Amino acid sequence: MSLSLLRHGLQALGLAEVSDQACANLLWYLEELRRWNRHHNLTAIDDISSGIEKHLLDSLTLLPHLTGRERLLDIGSGAGLPGLPLKIARPELDLLSIDGVAKKIRFQRHVIRQLGLRMARASAQRIEELSVDQDAAGAFDVIVFRALGGLERFVPLALPCLAERGRFVLMKGPEGLTELAAADSRLRALGLSCLGQQELALPQSGARRLIIELGRSVD
Repeated sequence: MSLSLLRHGLQALGLAEVSDQACANLLWYLEELRRWNRHHNLTAIDDISSGIEKHLLDSLTLLPHLTGRERLLDIGSGAGLPGLPLKIARPELDLLSIDGVAKKIRFQRHVIRQLGLRMARASAQRIEELSVDQDAAGAFDVIVFRALGGLERFVPLALPCLAERGRFVLMKGPEGLTELAAADSRLRALGLSCLGQQELALPQSGARRLIIELGRSVD
């Protein structure tokens, strides 16, 4: 039942290329998240159907925006979303996932160990700390975050970590267009511009999503 629900959702989103092994690992990850959640309160979404849509499929909507070989930074990732599902589906990604809550990072490290995910790290820190780490300067081709609030706050904080030709890929709801318009002057001052937008709906609930790509402006 879970596999058919996941496969149906992937098909609806045009992501049918996700492998059978990746689907099995994604469902294992979701079950392990539910198991840990009984004791550690990692997520508010706990039933299988909602978890497949709001955790797995929602995260995987970013796949068309990745080649699969990027150095990927996931900010404020919580229980590993969207970074871990993306890494499971695209093993070639080089992932750093950060969150300020230690128990969530412990869960992520458990998943990384159990699934044998190479080039995947989870670190208990905030972007304010990472952004001043010299080793992280310009180190990431793609920076993602979701449900973290205003563009005007988090994009400037993360910008030092972005590679010269790197991109922000931001997961927003319908309010994202308003937020983007409000942040326009601030983004321009940072030398950033909108490279593209994708509107979509999750297949089961019909919840609206907006994916925004930002990159450095070209003179």
